[in-house]
Amino acid sequence: MFKLLLIEDDTTLFEEIKDRLIQWSYDVYGISDFGQVMSEFTAVQPDLVIIDIQLPKFDGFHWCRMIRSHSNVPILFLSSRDHPTDMVMSMQLGADDFIQKPFHFDVLIAKVQAVLRRVYNYSTAPSSLKVWCGATIDYDKNTLQNSGGLVELTKNEMFILKQLVEQKNKIVSRDDLIKSLWEDERFVSDNTLTVNVNRLRKKLDEIELGRFIETKVGQGYIAIEEEYRHD
Repeated sequence: MFKLLLIEDDTTLFEEIKDRLIQWSYDVYGISDFGQVMSEFTAVQPDLVIIDIQLPKFDGFHWCRMIRSHSNVPILFLSSRDHPTDMVMSMQLGADDFIQKPFHFDVLIAKVQAVLRRVYNYSTAPSSLKVWCGATIDYDKNTLQNSGGLVELTKNEMFILKQLVEQKNKIVSRDDLIKSLWEDERFVSDNTLTVNVNRLRKKLDEIELGRFIETKVGQGYIAIEEEYRHD
């Protein structure tokens, strides 16, 4: 059974979400002290965090930063504010998905299922290791390492890299990436993909691999294997 930590200070909404998730056999935990979110996160060790942006004492962005400094656990944001920047900020901080309030509970359940399926199905692959451009990708540990060092990726960043590397030297369209990553493009901003790809490139630049992920304007992205690169 998956353990979900629901960080929501609206008691009524918390109970409604909790009841729906329990119906799907999820083990749901809440927060008793919104000033001690990290200690409760550590105690629960959840498989997924659902967090509201507007919280007492510190907002959801603060706690997302804190969680990301210790864990790559998937994070799904909730927001009642109608600000596109909230979604961008969430993705930049390493969130895996974003839901605008008010939302249909079926959409929430579908997104929770999609994130859990995407994150925890990596171990079913025949091999968790992949070599690309002289670097070793570890799908289980969400790391990429070469002689230049080691970088840790978020679940979304690794998923994008995996899709591109598994189809190296071929253009993968933005639509295909969105459909693969979020299951249903109706609930995703096109800008979300751009933010995630830019964050991935920035990390790859740390070990001099960013240039091997190319943008094909109007088409999508391509992972170039080093021997096929012609600068």
